[in-house]
Amino acid sequence: MISTKLQDVFNNQIQAEMYSAHIYLAMSVESEAKNLSGFASWLRAQYQEENSHAFKLIDYLLERGGSVKLQAIDAPAAEYGTPVELFEKVLAHEIHVSNLINKLYEVALEEKDYAAQIFLQWFIAEQVEEEATASAILERLKFVGDKGGSLLYIDKELGKRA
Repeated sequence: MISTKLQDVFNNQIQAEMYSAHIYLAMSVESEAKNLSGFASWLRAQYQEENSHAFKLIDYLLERGGSVKLQAIDAPAAEYGTPVELFEKVLAHEIHVSNLINKLYEVALEEKDYAAQIFLQWFIAEQVEEEATASAILERLKFVGDKGGSLLYIDKELGKRA
């Protein structure tokens, strides 16, 4: 059985992952409206990935005999600015999620829940990848700026993400 304290933090993380999905969906919609279909596609894939993270947490909590308590999800912003500003927000959000995962892991340590510690290592590694990817895209965007052929090239490259 999972402790009540750890169960509550898992439920908070489920809510955070679902909120992340909503943010990425809103970013995708805005990008599509700006005719940046590659950005939109990449962000939609992020949306799907964040939902899968939420389900992974839900399944784990249920496997451990915990109770899943879905929480309200705030509406995300509707506008995110230029592509550079958008990816600054993506990176900042991924850093925020990393901090949440780290706090969840700290609770697993405090509760001496070794199974949860092992389970959460996947999320910790995933966040390293998420931050690195967002940072790399942001740096490329800063290099080329928000307009011109180079931006369209990055848009095309982002659209290749499956």
